[in-house]
Amino acid sequence: MNTGKLLPLRRVTGQVTELSDEALLAACATGDTASLGALFDRFNVAVYRFVARLQTTDEGSPDDLVQATFLEVRRTAGRFRGGSSVKTWLLGVAANVARHQLRSERRRRVHQAKYLERLESVPAAPEEQVDRRRLLIRIATALGELPHDQQVAFILCDLEQLPGVEVARALEIPEGTLWRRLHHARKAMRASIDRSPR
Repeated sequence: MNTGKLLPLRRVTGQVTELSDEALLAACATGDTASLGALFDRFNVAVYRFVARLQTTDEGSPDDLVQATFLEVRRTAGRFRGGSSVKTWLLGVAANVARHQLRSERRRRVHQAKYLERLESVPAAPEEQVDRRRLLIRIATALGELPHDQQVAFILCDLEQLPGVEVARALEIPEGTLWRRLHHARKAMRASIDRSPR
């Protein structure tokens, strides 16, 4: 388990670590990264154990889910209302993060399958069909090698042909970030397809 290296939070000592879980979470809601670091120190092992046991996670490693959970905690700490312990609330956040990750992965696979079906629907001579299938396999492999953010950008903009402005808004990222991800995705796709055996 490698959870100690997940978040670039500074380790805290002294007074912050003596605060209650609830006080640390309240401080997190104000943007205090030292409090988030203290919460991470207290609960990362419990969150890791929980997400590692989930059978619903496809390809996401437990480390990735732990990191995503604490990033979500930083974003949503102000929503904690004290109806449960902080640990229970954190595990609920982890469950939601894992669920969203699984849905995203399934959607990505569906989009990829639809794209491949569209390419395969063009009738061709047997030799062309073999070449086309090989190309589809190289495309699918190249797409699978992209980082998640680049996959999302490539699928939404290039495969689904959605307007970049809308995609950036939906992903809650600046347009420049979307275009950078798309540029890197296209470049990586070309390189991967070019170097794969024909």
